[in-house]
Amino acid sequence: MTREKASLAVLFADVSDSTRLYEKMGDTGAFGQIQECLQLLTDVTQRFGGWVVKTIGDGAMCAFENADAAAQAAMEMQKGLSQRPANRGKAKLTIRIGFHFGNVLREGRDVYGDTVNTASRVAGLAAAGQILMTEAARAKLSHEMQSQVRSLEALPVKGKAEAIDVYELQWHNIGTATLVPGRSINSLLNLAEPQLRLVHNGKETVFRNSVTFGREAGNDIIIVSKVASRNHAYIDKRKDKFILIDRSSNGTYVTVSGGKELVLRREEFTLYGSGVIALGESQRARPDTPTIQFYLESAQSPAAR
Repeated sequence: MTREKASLAVLFADVSDSTRLYEKMGDTGAFGQIQECLQLLTDVTQRFGGWVVKTIGDGAMCAFENADAAAQAAMEMQKGLSQRPANRGKAKLTIRIGFHFGNVLREGRDVYGDTVNTASRVAGLAAAGQILMTEAARAKLSHEMQSQVRSLEALPVKGKAEAIDVYELQWHNIGTATLVPGRSINSLLNLAEPQLRLVHNGKETVFRNSVTFGREAGNDIIIVSKVASRNHAYIDKRKDKFILIDRSSNGTYVTVSGGKELVLRREEFTLYGSGVIALGESQRARPDTPTIQFYLESAQSPAAR
């Protein structure tokens, strides 16, 4: 079969923490769950004009003719898995996705080259539920699709002499309702869904979907600190839970009232009760570190004010 040069978007999607899944469900149960996930990835890839080059244990390597198709497929993969019915006996699976656009050697449906290696490395940087891409991939996106992309810090990638610019594709809906300090939130608390109340620098905000924070001006909460990344972390609402997800260089420190301080490094944590989030540095090591106070509230049992 003849090898030919081509320019493609190469995407890797992997099931997050599959080792724990096998420990929890056993080989047969976990294998079945992962096969269902891989089938979803395959169906979505084909729907957007791509093809699965190969499946690798708990993940898939896919190729697309253009970056927009890869981005649309990546978002649909995340949405499809997040909406997967939580039937009895089914685990809650999450995936991490990374893709790169560049020159490859193509032999039939197989692709080779540094573009493949870079895409794989970028996928390895992603947290559960996250979609990351390179600058080369971002540059090939349409203007409409680029509006859904946020810049992250340049990150070191194994096998690369220098750190590379990495971007995140926002696939979840972002919705906020900002309140002036002192204004009543009773109308919001009357809603049936839980809400997360955040306080930073005296400004109180209630979020019902997702929120981003970091140094960059485009974040929902801007953190003025040299140790905070430009796009440091975000909180994602999944059903009735708020998940804190770190995507920074220096880590995110979270303390739930009455508990120990935990540090997240490219990891996620389910928020509960109330507590404090510090970005890039421990508040216990440096008391003047900028912090965000959080309070998880519901219509049935609002937190004390």
